[in-house]
Order: sequence, then structure tokens, then C-alpha cells
Amino acid sequence: MTKVLSLFIILLIPVTFYSNPKPPQSAADIRVDGSVTPDQVKKGRIVRATVVMDIPSGLHVQSNKPLDKFLVPTKLDVETPSGMQAGPVSYPRAVMRNLKFSKGAVAVYEGKAMLRFNVTVPANYSGGSGEIKGKLRFQACNDESCFPPVTREVKMLLTVE
Repeated sequence: MTKVLSLFIILLIPVTFYSNPKPPQSAADIRVDGSVTPDQVKKGRIVRATVVMDIPSGLHVQSNKPLDKFLVPTKLDVETPSGMQAGPVSYPRAVMRNLKFSKGAVAVYEGKAMLRFNVTVPANYSGGSGEIKGKLRFQACNDESCFPPVTREVKMLLTVE
């Protein structure tokens, strides 16, 4: 009996060292970054801000206009320093997918999804720089189910000359 047990353990050791199970994906796997172009601006000018969602293969995010009322839309709320103004957010075009958990097509974002908006710095702006904050709420899913919605904050620094 001890020989069989010893042989079993010896055969199992390589499996435990070489097997590398992939952890399950979640909304935490989605990277969110923001930038402004240019990052230095003169007073009275407009800059373009971009928030990028980097969605790994195997996951998708609900679009800003999901086709099912039970799905949570992607929404970016922007907060600018006092005096600056943010324009409306331009969302990417959704991709239509048929997934296991849904009876019909679903409007989603995959890969890199870029959300854009303009920021106006008025001619009488008194600051030397400003932090633009975005709060991005989204619902990530895989082909079988959706995860609870999350909100991520992204910060972008703008220098005013």
C-alpha cells in the first residue's frame, strides 16, 4: 500500500508544479487610462481628452446603449476644475454579439474602447494647471455571465500656459 501511495505522490508532483490554471477573468482585468492632447494648452483653447478601456480577450463591456434593460450601460461622468468646461462624451460604436446568456443580440465593446470629449479652457482661466477627473461606470461580462457593475476613476492633468 505504501508503494502505491508513494508512486501516486511521485506522479502527482510534476502535475502540481507544471499546471498553471488560468485564474477566472473579472472586471478587475479591464484597464482604464486617460489622457489629454495636448497636455499643455493656452488659455482660450480646447483640448481633446480620451479615456481608453483595454478589454482583454474573453471579456466584453456593455455599450453606452445596451439593448436589454437589465444590462448596465457604460457611462463616463467628467469633472473639470472650476472654470473649465467638458463637452459631451463621444462613445465608440458598439459591436453586436450573440452570447450564451442572452436571447438576442447584445451591444458591447471589445478590445480597445475609446471614449472622447473636449475640454475648453476659457481665456480668463486663473489656474496654472488642472486635474480632469472621469468616473467610468461599466459592466463587464464573459460569454456566459455578467459581473456586478464597477466604477473606476481616471485622472488627467492639464497644464495651462
